[in-house]
Amino acid sequence: MALHPVVEQVTNRIIERSRASRAAYLAHLEAARIGGVQRSALSCTNLAHGFAAFPANDKLKLRETKKPSVAIVSSYNDMLSAHQPFEYFPALIKEAVRDTGAVAQFAGGVPAMCDGVTQGQPGMELSLFSRDTIAMSTAVALSHNMFDAALYLGICDKIVPGLLIGALHFGHIPAVFVPGGPMTSGLSNKEKARVRQLYAQGKATREELLECESASYHGAGTCTFYGTANSNQMLMEMMGLHLPGAAFITPGTALRDALTRASSHQAVAISQQGGNYMPVGHIVDEKSIVNAIVALHATGGSTNHTLHLVAIARAAGIVIDWNDFDALSKVVPMLTRIYPNGDADVNHFQAAGGPGFVIRELLDAGLAHDDVNTILGHGLRKHCKEPFLGEDGKVVFKDVAAQSGDESVLRSASNPFSSNGGMVLVKGNLGRAVMKVSAVKIEHQTVEAPALTFNSQEDFMHAYKAGHLNRDFVAVIRFQGPRANGMPELHALTPALSNLQDAGHHVAMVTDGRMSGASGKVPAAIHVSPEILAGGPLGRVRDGDIIRVCAATGTLEALVPSEVWEARTQVTADISSSHIGMGRELFSMFRNSSSAAEEGAATFPLPSPKHTTVPLHEGADSGDIMPGSDEDFLFKTPK
Repeated sequence: MALHPVVEQVTNRIIERSRASRAAYLAHLEAARIGGVQRSALSCTNLAHGFAAFPANDKLKLRETKKPSVAIVSSYNDMLSAHQPFEYFPALIKEAVRDTGAVAQFAGGVPAMCDGVTQGQPGMELSLFSRDTIAMSTAVALSHNMFDAALYLGICDKIVPGLLIGALHFGHIPAVFVPGGPMTSGLSNKEKARVRQLYAQGKATREELLECESASYHGAGTCTFYGTANSNQMLMEMMGLHLPGAAFITPGTALRDALTRASSHQAVAISQQGGNYMPVGHIVDEKSIVNAIVALHATGGSTNHTLHLVAIARAAGIVIDWNDFDALSKVVPMLTRIYPNGDADVNHFQAAGGPGFVIRELLDAGLAHDDVNTILGHGLRKHCKEPFLGEDGKVVFKDVAAQSGDESVLRSASNPFSSNGGMVLVKGNLGRAVMKVSAVKIEHQTVEAPALTFNSQEDFMHAYKAGHLNRDFVAVIRFQGPRANGMPELHALTPALSNLQDAGHHVAMVTDGRMSGASGKVPAAIHVSPEILAGGPLGRVRDGDIIRVCAATGTLEALVPSEVWEARTQVTADISSSHIGMGRELFSMFRNSSSAAEEGAATFPLPSPKHTTVPLHEGADSGDIMPGSDEDFLFKTPK
């Protein structure tokens, strides 16, 4: 099948836009690579420190500087269900790597926080910036220059993007990502949402709510709904950074362990010494980034990736923007129905055919690039597989089934759930924003109603509980951008907004914050950029202004006469309470240096002092400007 013309056009403009920065990145990558094992660059003192505590046989191999050393970088902690399974992975990996004649070393851990625990809490204001903290922690783990390949153990929201950003800054080192898998299915997501709405109405007790939540989140593994964590796993499959089908195999099973062993073997195989050298900086390129965006749309994935994929791409010298997401969303069909876009969870998705089925359908429809590098070599079609356990206890990869096992969950590209990806760019005099409408009914995708402004989600909930919101309105929740308070998710507002919509009111939300990978049936224009602290227009909105939010026309407008609008000053607010407590004061450097949401809300690469306002993208409106240019990228060709 010939490549779809829109996919080809978007890819070509990304290649052209990124030409200078990508070339500089690749030069940086090549300069870091050496001919032998990486540790051969160390002095005797350096090397002795690097293997002092290791068993004699491993120490001998490391001392000889012939066999590769594989880094293990892990997000393990035992409080969070998704990360708890990683406790025993290092021992399994070390044993598997020894089988190849190489050595694995636990290089370092990275922090892992859970948005499910911090949702609606002050700790959520550290969440987005934990991504860049994880990237820096990854760099610290790899800074000893001991390693010839790396295994990255991560699964959830900011962890996988942070690990990948860190890995790309060591782009000469091959990388294999190792997931822990989802927990087994518990209480249905539909029932969980129902009880949450009852609790928001005061019709369910806290004990009933806790029992419901505990029956849903009940064991080891990641949450089973299709939020950011599981979107991460789908994207790692689509970018060829997992072994095929590794994403959604539950922890504590023989197949899960076999996949981890096979991942360990593959990391050695793609090291320079393994004979099939494939550095991660040559896997993540313009085409693989486009493939990731396509997979995001085809599966109804998390809006958080309109930030994370931008930041990941920039780490590899690639510049993408929301126009690219929007153009691809218009032509990529929706192939899955996984909660919150349906009733099924990721275990049902896996049983119906899983990632390999999606990848095959997208390739066969000409919607994805096959000519990309992966950890298996060249060609994405190698990943149209499903893993099974062989009689010898090793993984056997088989072609995915020709037909979906359940067409209520997973469909072919010729019979999709919808003809588009359900994620749209909206813009106007309120700025640029992202809307995910795959779970929003058509009749709710356009809202025109008076604005009610709030400076925090707590203010909104006070008004809701006081009964002041029983009306049509657009909630404008401002001072939620990265510079203001770290851009928290506002998913805790979903039950209240859903109740108001169910009561017959026309409601929508507009915010410079995030709504999370589990955004649902209420229309929400999120990530509004630029944010108020960067001069964004949300600060001009006043209560009673008529706001129009329309996914169909891509409109985000305050219907205020232009002369009145231009004459208004920005609203101010005391947001200092979001800067102190729960460790938030330690993150002031992130708030002060964060880029705009459309640039990934990233704190690196840092813009140079000569940055001025320039058009961000092709076809930009006259008001659509953002600091920076492709030529002013952080990476410089080494002298």
